[in-house]
Order: sequence, then C-alpha cells, then structure tokens
Amino acid sequence: MSNDRIFLSRPHMGGSEQLYINDAFKKNWIAPLGDNVNNFEKKMRSYTGAKSTLALSSGTAAIHLALIESDVKQNDVVFCSSLTFCATANPILYLQARPVFIDSELDTWNMCPRALEKALQQYTAIGQKPKAIIVVNLYGQTAQFDKIIALCNEYNVTLIEDAAESLGSSFRGEMSGTIGDFGIFSFNGNKIITTSGGGMLLSHNTNAIKHALFLATQARDDASHYQHSELGFNYRLSNICAGIGLGQLEVLEKRVKQRRTIFDRYEQALQSTKVKFQIELNNTVSNRWLTAFVLTNKDNTITPMTIIKKLAEHDIEARRVWKPMHMQPLYSDYDYVSVDIDNAKAIFERGVCLPSSSDLTKAQQDKVIEILKDVVETYKNN
Repeated sequence: MSNDRIFLSRPHMGGSEQLYINDAFKKNWIAPLGDNVNNFEKKMRSYTGAKSTLALSSGTAAIHLALIESDVKQNDVVFCSSLTFCATANPILYLQARPVFIDSELDTWNMCPRALEKALQQYTAIGQKPKAIIVVNLYGQTAQFDKIIALCNEYNVTLIEDAAESLGSSFRGEMSGTIGDFGIFSFNGNKIITTSGGGMLLSHNTNAIKHALFLATQARDDASHYQHSELGFNYRLSNICAGIGLGQLEVLEKRVKQRRTIFDRYEQALQSTKVKFQIELNNTVSNRWLTAFVLTNKDNTITPMTIIKKLAEHDIEARRVWKPMHMQPLYSDYDYVSVDIDNAKAIFERGVCLPSSSDLTKAQQDKVIEILKDVVETYKNN
C-alpha cells in the first residue's frame, strides 16, 4: 500500500487531542471515569442540547442500552431501518427480540414513512405492536422525522435515532441525536470525529440515562460489597478515549464544513454524468459524512463494482452502500415491509460511496473525479 493511498474516510486529528490524553496520564485516570469522560459528556450536551449524555465504548453499546431502556425483552418486536450497517440491528438479537426491517424512501434513502405506517398497521392488528423503532440517519442525512414522529406518537412507540453517522447534522433546527426518545452516536475511526472506538447515548429522559449508566458499569448495587441485582455490562468509555473526543469536538464544525465542501465539489463536477447524489431535505443540514450516489444508467454497462475496481487500480478506496439487513444471511428469516418496489435493494445495487475524508485535498478529489468521468465516458461510448 502506497503512502499516497486515498481512503474512504480516515481519522483527522485536530491537534489538541494529545493534551487531553497527557492530562489523563498525569492524573493517572486511565480507567473508564475521570475529567475527560465528564467533560466530553458535558460538552456534547452543550453542543446537541440533549439533557443527558452517556459516553460508551461503542455506538452498538448505545443502541443496546437504548433498547433496554425502551423495555425491549425477549420475543418483542422492534422495527429497524433495513439500509444500514449490521451494528444497528444486532443489539435487537442480543435481547432475543425480533427485528422487522423497514424499506427506504428514494429521497433520503432513510426509513420510508409509508412503509413504516404499513408495518405499524399490520403488526398492531395482530397484537404485536413494536416496542421500539430504530431509524438510521444514513451517511449523515436525517430521515423525515416529522412524519415518523407523528406515527410514533399515534402508536405510542419509542423512537431510537441511530445518529452514528450524523453528528453535526440537524433536522428543522434540532440537532441530530436529540430528535428521538433516545439518540446514539458512534466515534469509530471512520466517523466525522473519533475517539478511536467509542459511542454515546443521548436522551432528554435523565432517569433513563441514569439507569443506563448503572447498567454500563456492571450494574453494581449500592452496597458495601459487590452485589448485583440486574445484568450489567462493561460499556463505559475510557478516560483516554474521551480525551481524544474532547480534542475532536473542538474541530467538529470545521469537519462538517470540510465534508460538505467535498460533497459540493463532487456534485458540481459530476452533475452531467449518469449519477444521482443523496439529497438534502429542505430545512435539514447533513454533515455529508460520506458522499454517496446511485448510478442512473438503465443497463449494466456501468455498475458500482465497475467504478470501485477502476478506482482501486489507482489506490483509491471506494465502497458500495450498505447491503440491506433483509438481504443479509443472518437476517433472511425476518420480516421486511415495503410499499412498492424494494427501494433499499435498488439503492444497494446501484449505490457507491466516494472518498470523503475531511483532509481530502483538492488534488486528490480531482483525481477521483477525473477517473469517474473517464469510466462514465468510456462505457457510454462502447
């Protein structure tokens, strides 16, 4: 691998992360508690407007705890976006609950409100109303939450906002992660900011977050000895990783601006080609974590793999969009609700994610664009 490799989405340090890490070492607070953890949670509350935050070891852990706080138990039904990474759905199986996957809409690629309404009607009619609905903000773009929240209120179902990819995005003035009853962030190495590995659970329900903290620290009872009345988990974020997060938060707005600029340059340069980019809804702001498009040619002369392989020849990383959960072997036996055609499958079959690292240079982006245009022109003329 050459040093000139162009990555899909790589970590981008701001410069002050090491200061927070050094402070943790100086104070000998290396464990999953300390000033960095407390301040990381505090600053995330200030940034998002959430009343309560809980720093955790991963976004997956945050979804797991959100489901528990939503009272999801064995054999309960949980609705979930199908077009997502497996970490969204896997915690449903941790609890031995039953996922039902919901199709996407073609505008945002996120959960289709019409398909959600259809599923709510069907499952309520047979006495299996879901305990929770997990809605993903795909690649940074928020879902149509006005319609989804109205349905959640009508059917009295808890809404979990999987904002793993959308820190810094907003919907009608509300920050991503605060729109549902619970919100979750991921700080994995490829996200818009990183703590190396980590996540966060957010809610306006302070009591729920207090209990989630109890569970995340092995559910140790208030006793003079080690006593446990509930099943707990080792889910807390370390003080070292939280220090990285504090440094990263200082440059979050800059990273959003950088990623949005990258998206705009791709969109402008490729507007005359056979691609359609993921849209940004009115009154929303997407952090454009990844720039993604679908091919619009009617034949298979150009496919996602045509583009990905050609970019790989030049040491450039691109990927297909997420393979929907209802198409995964692990989840093939679970129900999937769509309205018309299978939109999630169609997006997967025609979708490509382009290099979107916030430190991507103009020269690197121009190289990607040049190759893309060449691929499109070559196959158009064949």
